[in-house]
Amino acid sequence: MEVRRSLALQASICATVLLLLSHNALSFYLPGVAPQDFQKGDLLNVKVNKLSSTKTQLPYSYYSLPYCRPKTIVDSRENLGEVLRGDRIENSPFVFKMREPQMCNVVCRLVLDAKTAKEFKEKIEDEYRVNMILDNLPLVVPVPRLDQESPPIYQLGYHVGLKGQYTGSKDDKYFIHNHLTFTVKYHRDIQTEAARIVGFEVKPFSVKHEYEGKWNGNNRLTSCDATAKRTVANSKAPQEVEDKQEIIFTYDVEYQESDVKWASRWDTYLLMNDDQIHWFSIVNSLMIVLFLSGMVAMIMLRTLYRDISKYNELETQEEAQEETGWKLVHGDVFRPPNHSDLLCVYAGTGIQFFGMMLVTMMFAILGFLSPSNRGGLMTAMLLLWVFMGLFAGYASTRLYKMFKGTDWKKIALRTALMFPATVFAIFFVLNAIIWGQKSSGAVPFGTMFALVFLWFGISVPLVFVGSYIGFRKPAIEDPVKTNKIPRQIPEQAWYMSPIFSILIGGILPFGAVFIELFFILTSIWLNQFYYIFGFLFIVFIILIITCAEITIVLCYFQLCSEDYQWWWRSYLTSGSSALYLFLYATFYFFTKLDITKPVSGMLYFGYMLIGSYAFFVLTGTIGFYACFWFTRLIYSSVKID
Repeated sequence: MEVRRSLALQASICATVLLLLSHNALSFYLPGVAPQDFQKGDLLNVKVNKLSSTKTQLPYSYYSLPYCRPKTIVDSRENLGEVLRGDRIENSPFVFKMREPQMCNVVCRLVLDAKTAKEFKEKIEDEYRVNMILDNLPLVVPVPRLDQESPPIYQLGYHVGLKGQYTGSKDDKYFIHNHLTFTVKYHRDIQTEAARIVGFEVKPFSVKHEYEGKWNGNNRLTSCDATAKRTVANSKAPQEVEDKQEIIFTYDVEYQESDVKWASRWDTYLLMNDDQIHWFSIVNSLMIVLFLSGMVAMIMLRTLYRDISKYNELETQEEAQEETGWKLVHGDVFRPPNHSDLLCVYAGTGIQFFGMMLVTMMFAILGFLSPSNRGGLMTAMLLLWVFMGLFAGYASTRLYKMFKGTDWKKIALRTALMFPATVFAIFFVLNAIIWGQKSSGAVPFGTMFALVFLWFGISVPLVFVGSYIGFRKPAIEDPVKTNKIPRQIPEQAWYMSPIFSILIGGILPFGAVFIELFFILTSIWLNQFYYIFGFLFIVFIILIITCAEITIVLCYFQLCSEDYQWWWRSYLTSGSSALYLFLYATFYFFTKLDITKPVSGMLYFGYMLIGSYAFFVLTGTIGFYACFWFTRLIYSSVKID
């Protein structure tokens, strides 16, 4: 009792200290969740975010390029998820006033040198996009469709510039987008005249501005035509990026009244792609998997019912000696496996993952983790992983005690450290690579310290608390006694070999998720929003069913062939779906992504390795516990002399 109290006290103290030390990083601060009303003439706070590229996957802060700066750069408060995503939200030199259009406002004048010209060229070559935020809405570029009646496609952020040939030139040139035409859409309340922002769009232009006389900061730009309301109307050439080139950054602001209400303003962002075909594909896939699951369940129930009835009808000893099938190995089926400690650790870690995924998706379905809450999803997953350590410790020691283990502290320590240490080691190496590239995606030292403190300050103590509670419970009793001498396993057919059956077992669970996996990979690596959490939850439920059923089927065939070593094979059967996931990620890399730099490739495969490892632990645990329940059920249903 004293041990339990001390562990619980330690966990609560560490949690309190951590939350006090890193309030900014770990709070569930929801930026801009409450609607904000603006009157005419009110200042609008335009913020700049990271520069992002799908070619390099390395984000950089906006001011890593020599863009125009305000007098003082102020960093916005960011939660843990935003920091890990590489977001760096800062104030900008753009000044908007609500419902007051502006024309050709000059931000600053910049004369490039060889270094700054090279920096701009590199970002243009790698197709970097500039991201901005207004009232928590990300900046988008409308792209018209071929079908003029359809709404435009919206792309997040605008390109730093473009590369191509200009009239009279045979060589490719680099041109910078130095003029921005912003469109702020608002929904107005007729009674109060207050307005709420419901859209933030931009059209970027490359304009070689011209002016009269010597530059003094107040010159009239002859390349702007206020009467035509078009900055590019009198422009003779785009703005080239070269050494000693003069660049003048300007912007327009237009306001459009919209019928879209504030509550629906994110619909435009979440429906950026034509997903109708994909949705039908998902539904079709789910129906096929459900049909297969129903067939498997029906076959298993009918076969098992016949087997149990046959075994219970054996009356004479001679008949019992002639019996075949899974009942023959009843004296060995619950014999502890080799490396049982490791199995307990993996089972506990899988329970931790399962709880984290389940609760996270519940919150996401309820709308708490929508894309409007930047970083909320990642923050929630990390915090839930930490607090689910209680269940990880409980599950691992319960299994460990069933295997007649006595040193519960050793199992608790391995459960708390093994999987996180592996992931942290890979993450640390990848972070060092990102840091070497001077990217904003590199996790700062303070956030790294917060992650380590989350691990050792909360997760580890909670695992020990759960382990202590689990070890205090009575040991799980086997439904049949285990013989002292192991039974010899007969020679198995080639299709019942461990490697073949394990690889076959992972196909169906992967088939249940691979279409949804395409959407998830696209949202991660192609900088798009993922929001169909309802479908994701359905896929997750079907993944659980398919993992459980395919493992039970193969476990049943294994026991019928008198092979009682099912413990590890049940874990690896459904866990092998992670191998197919990694292979699909490799296929996606070569067919959908345009990554050519070795560093970016290392980041992709490093993070996908972490994801596949986590998927292995999750699916393996589901299959293991399904088979564990199945074997206990069938052997408790027959008469054993």
